[in-house]
This record gives sequence, structure tokens and C-alpha cells, in this order.
Amino acid sequence: ETAGGACMVVCVCIVSAGVPAGLSALCFWLSPYAYLALSSLFCWLVLAAHSLRKESMKVYKKFKEGDVEGARFAVSMIVGRDTGTLDEKGIARAAVETVAENTSDGVVAPLLFLFLGGAVGGFLYKAVNTMDSMVGYKENGYLYFGKAAARTDDVFNYIPARLSALFMLLASVVLRYRPRNAWKIWRRDRRKHASPNSAQTESAGRGVILSIIVHGKETFVSSLTYAIKSSSTNPLFFHSSAISRTEPRSRDPFLEQL
Repeated sequence: ETAGGACMVVCVCIVSAGVPAGLSALCFWLSPYAYLALSSLFCWLVLAAHSLRKESMKVYKKFKEGDVEGARFAVSMIVGRDTGTLDEKGIARAAVETVAENTSDGVVAPLLFLFLGGAVGGFLYKAVNTMDSMVGYKENGYLYFGKAAARTDDVFNYIPARLSALFMLLASVVLRYRPRNAWKIWRRDRRKHASPNSAQTESAGRGVILSIIVHGKETFVSSLTYAIKSSSTNPLFFHSSAISRTEPRSRDPFLEQL
């Protein structure tokens, strides 16, 4: 099974990189403008910033409406775990964790690979990340078959995960949260996970959330609201979007579960 999983990773990577490489070469031979148009389309397909924010905000909106079952269904659309037994706290935490992790997987890492290898690099990364999402589990009979996909994804995401965490911490500085507290929490928790990468962004996101909650002044809330409204590629700010749409001392059903 391990050998079969490794063979799958190699074959999928070859096809995923080879097809866009061949199409890009053909378009470049026909016309530089055709190449530019195709490359723009490929880059748009690789990035997932808008869909990540859109789908994750559905969880928050269902909590605001008091619809726990709706929130459970919404979170099941963006996580790989079984959500049938999650209570309200579990649903909220699952949503925040998946946004924290996918800030790297869906935005920062694809951007990095697009920068390094163009459309070919972007599709190669997405292939590796998708294989990990599909078979990179220890449960459901994938322990051996999915090992190669999981390890390959760990390698591909090693640098992007750490860059994403640092970007989150930098955002806490720019938005005048308590970056020192966020930094301490990230340093404390960044290795407390079975995955070498997931805890990087999850601990940074947790540090930023706690800094906002502890230091939830209206000026900071206004800054965050502005950031959310002025950027279309900001899944990071979902971590604290519950605050951005309410007064600092008002009751928020989503925030209460964190």
C-alpha cells in the first residue's frame, strides 16, 4: 500500500505539472498574449481566498442566527473530520482551525509556488495538497496508502506554513493588537500538533484572537472592520470577524464558543 501510494503521488504530480506546462508552451508558441491569458486563468484557478472566506463565514452567520445544525452543516463543508458529534464549541473551533490552516494551504502557499514556478508550480502544489486532503489520513484505511501524500504535503508546506504564521503575527502589529502576547502563544503552541505545519498557523491565529478578546477596544474593532471591508483576500481576519461586526461588550454566540 505504501508503494502504491507513492506511485500515485508521482503520477498525479507528473500529470498535474505536465498538462499546464504543455498548454502554456503551446499558447506561448501561438502568441504571447494567449500565454498571458492562459497564465492568468491558471493563477485564478489555483488561488482560493474568496471561496475560503465565503464558506467559512457561513458558519459564523448560522451561529448569529442561533442555527446550530446549520452551523454544523456549514462547517462540514470545509473540514475533513466527522462533524456529526461536535457541540457548539467544537463547531466554532473547527471553523477557526480550518481557516487558520487554509490561510496557508489555500492562499500563501499557492502564491509562493506561483511566484517560484508560475502556473506549473501552482498546479503542482495544489495536486499535492489535494492528495493530502483526500488520502493523507491515519483513519479509514489510509494509514499506509496515504503516507506518501501526507509526507509530500508536509515538505511542500513547511516554509509556507511558517511564513503564514509570521504574516498573521505581523498583521497583529499593523492592526495594533497585542503582538507580544500573540508571539508568546505562537512560540508556546507551534509544535503541539501531530502535523509539523498545522500548528504554526493555528497557534498564531489563536494568539491573535486572544489578544483581540483581551484588548477589545472599539478603536481596534474599527481597524479590523476596515481591514475586512477593504480586502477581498483576507481569510486571516475571519479569526476575529465575530468582533468586527459587533460592539466590544455585546454578546456574540460564535465568539462565546472560542
